Amino acid sequence: MAVELHDLGKRYDGGAGPVTALDGVTTRFAEGTFTAVMGPSGSGKSTLLHCAAGLEAPTSGTVTIAGTRLGDLGETALTRLRRDRVGFVFQDFNLVSSLTAAQNVALPLRLAGRRADDELVRAALAEVGLADRVGHRPRELSGGQQQRVAIARALFTRPAVLFADEPTGALDNRTSHQVLDLLRGLVDRHGRTIVMVTHDPVAAAVADRVVLLVDGRITDELTGADAATVADRMTALERAC
Repeated sequence: MAVELHDLGKRYDGGAGPVTALDGVTTRFAEGTFTAVMGPSGSGKSTLLHCAAGLEAPTSGTVTIAGTRLGDLGETALTRLRRDRVGFVFQDFNLVSSLTAAQNVALPLRLAGRRADDELVRAALAEVGLADRVGHRPRELSGGQQQRVAIARALFTRPAVLFADEPTGALDNRTSHQVLDLLRGLVDRHGRTIVMVTHDPVAAAVADRVVLLVDGRITDELTGADAATVADRMTALERAC
């Protein structure tokens, strides 16, 4: 398994008392699979992704990535694991505007005091269809191209899993389809493991499995569902909330 979550809980202190964002979540994400996480607003989707990626510490339960339990690690070891074994893609790209596409891809290694091989950087950009954009800066790229650079950067260290938080949320429909095709191809052709939070049934239908959250709990899973089936299930969940 690339990632395992066991009895995962997360609570925050709110003005009216503790708020439970995750409530006993147990699930697995197998290597070489594409999973979408969906749910109504406030269901805990992003919190699940952040805890699974080691960006936030759960209140209870365990997260295991590539056989390593995150709770057993000190801060330095956890930082190293996130850098080397976890990729994360955000909705707003998070590229450094003054750097070229190649420099953005290599940035995580530079920040870790390591030199990135130029050939490997170019290969990473070629893998996402940007072999001819190596020297371009973000302002010279479309939104879809910027997201491809962000994906190349997240995958550059060959992580055990790529987490994506609404990766198509800032893109138009045509560009969204291109990015989703890219993610699907990374799983099918290169055996990558992807866990993606999305609100879009069309995006979720690209995944192998859809995990549905309500009030911080997994309430259902869909396998091989088309967009209409995902949309119908989401509508039913939202009406029940």
